[in-house]
Amino acid sequence: MRFLPSPNHSERTRPVSLVILHYTETPTLERAVRILTDPDLPHPVSSHYVVGLDGEIVQLVPEDRRARHAGVSFWRGETDVNSASVGIEIVNAGIGTDAGQPAYPDAQIAAVIGLCRDVMARHAITDVVGHSDVAPTRKVDPGAAFPWRRLAAEGIGRWTDEFASGDASDADLLASIGYDVSDLAAALRAFRLHFYPEAILAGGSRTHERLVAVERLFRETRRSGVRRCDTVDNRAGMVQNRSDV
Repeated sequence: MRFLPSPNHSERTRPVSLVILHYTETPTLERAVRILTDPDLPHPVSSHYVVGLDGEIVQLVPEDRRARHAGVSFWRGETDVNSASVGIEIVNAGIGTDAGQPAYPDAQIAAVIGLCRDVMARHAITDVVGHSDVAPTRKVDPGAAFPWRRLAAEGIGRWTDEFASGDASDADLLASIGYDVSDLAAALRAFRLHFYPEAILAGGSRTHERLVAVERLFRETRRSGVRRCDTVDNRAGMVQNRSDV
């Protein structure tokens, strides 16, 4: 791991309670680092780490400092998400919800998994979410191509392939997970990007049933403190234009 210090950070005023994953919207690690360490941008930005296409990890900001990666965001009642999070930028050209988004290489995702595991252990946390989850009206990264299911299988974040029935409203379920539901349509889009990407890429139509299952998983694992990946196989046993970050 290299350390290339960014000047774009400030005092952390909250304990770390989550990890936020982003894509860089740049083709290269070098371009992302230049932007994330530039103090002369109109709105300087940074992250704690950047992960290159080949899996190289560069640290820009110490974890005990507040990096500038999440912007106006919300998660589980927290509005100073930058102070409560560790931000990881992942080199990917983006394209948001478009099915043409570049795939994340295996070596890169393996590095992200290892890095997340280390951060989670240091801070004793379980929540790992995307920028789109905490800023659903503004952001779509890390996009529908991001392999959340693979991360959850390695103990990073949460995933289920289940669908379930329930009487709670979409708004109540999303709020229970942690989303800002002031714009319900945006929150539902963010949920689909993370937990039901086939609804975006292939026209899946069972959002409410997946939402019930995901909310149940969050509720159970937060109560027990154990992360779980409920998959079909397992259930039986940005940066370029980041002025608004």
